[in-house]
Amino acid sequence: MRRLLALGVWLLAFSFCATAQKRAKYEFKRNLPVYADSLIKDLTFPMAWGNSPIKDFDAWRQAARQKVFDCMLIPPPAPNTQHSTLNSQHSTLHSSLLFEEQRDGYTARKIEIRLSRYYTVPAYVLIPDGKGPFPAVNVLHDHGAHLFIGKEKMIRPLACEDSTVIKDADEWAAQLYEGQFFGDYLARHGYVVFSADAPMWGERGQEEGPRRDRYDMIAGNMMMYGIDLSAYMTYDDISGTEFLAQMPEVDPQRIGCTGCSMGAYRAWMLSALSDRIKVGAAICWLTTTDEQMSFKYKRTENGGFANCFPGLRRWLDYPHVASMACPKPMLFINGSQDKLFPVAGVEKAFAIMHDVWRSQGADDKLETELWDIPHSCPLKAQERVLQFFKKHL
Repeated sequence: MRRLLALGVWLLAFSFCATAQKRAKYEFKRNLPVYADSLIKDLTFPMAWGNSPIKDFDAWRQAARQKVFDCMLIPPPAPNTQHSTLNSQHSTLHSSLLFEEQRDGYTARKIEIRLSRYYTVPAYVLIPDGKGPFPAVNVLHDHGAHLFIGKEKMIRPLACEDSTVIKDADEWAAQLYEGQFFGDYLARHGYVVFSADAPMWGERGQEEGPRRDRYDMIAGNMMMYGIDLSAYMTYDDISGTEFLAQMPEVDPQRIGCTGCSMGAYRAWMLSALSDRIKVGAAICWLTTTDEQMSFKYKRTENGGFANCFPGLRRWLDYPHVASMACPKPMLFINGSQDKLFPVAGVEKAFAIMHDVWRSQGADDKLETELWDIPHSCPLKAQERVLQFFKKHL
């Protein structure tokens, strides 16, 4: 008994010391190195359009894309079941239908796609009633430090899902999307809609249950294999768009993408890296490194490994990557009340991109807007995206 009591006292004392002890000399604070400002000054972004010695825009985009892919490390291997289509450089991606239901004006399907030899990916697809082919949108879900659901954030869960999933999705839609499922909204207006779970979200999560504090640990472990978890998300977004283009109901020349928060990051990244995407819309995710990763503000960029390609900032800043989408029509909306992204960083990013689109005589195709909203995707933002798609898609 005395030994147990002594052990308990020791553990309590150790716990107290571990939380209370500080050293007079340190090298990190507020999750950043104390030399963060010096690091920012040393970022010259030599691959950015205008900084790069490459003066032909198409050649620059090809080289800049390759630099991004280099930083994304090794891609997931293609599925063994993949086979080439006739007269196409792309390949057929096989899927299985798991469930189907009729909704008001469109059919909802739950499918599973083999995107890699390693894994299959659960996804939802909405197909409008009537005769296609239809325009299509890859709707990319957010982060939200909420990993229990993924695709269900964007498309109302099908009846085959557990009641806890349906309840959670309803609550999330109310919190971030003003009660409306963005994907269903687009489907009611005549778009084929696709949404898949990103790695670590929904049905691609942890056996032990979703824990945000484990995400970075797992991402670090993935790097031990020479792969990047965030890059896998982007590779899957590219492959998922290829699947969408192969659907008989879809016009492959009219595919767009959109998302909020991490979904917005995924949207402009996908627009930059995939020629399949013709139009993109991003809600509440854009900034510049100098504003986001400095000590100027109480909050620094904390998406962490969810939007991190090793070494990429040494070559290109966020808006430089997004500018690879030029001259495609692109819509960016950020919130002046968004505590995740300082307005100064947003405005700098907007200016950088407008310079790029203007250099290609396409500034009328880039629309950047700063709204009086917090970090969210309200009904008016969804309507704005719909009108943008109607105009360009």
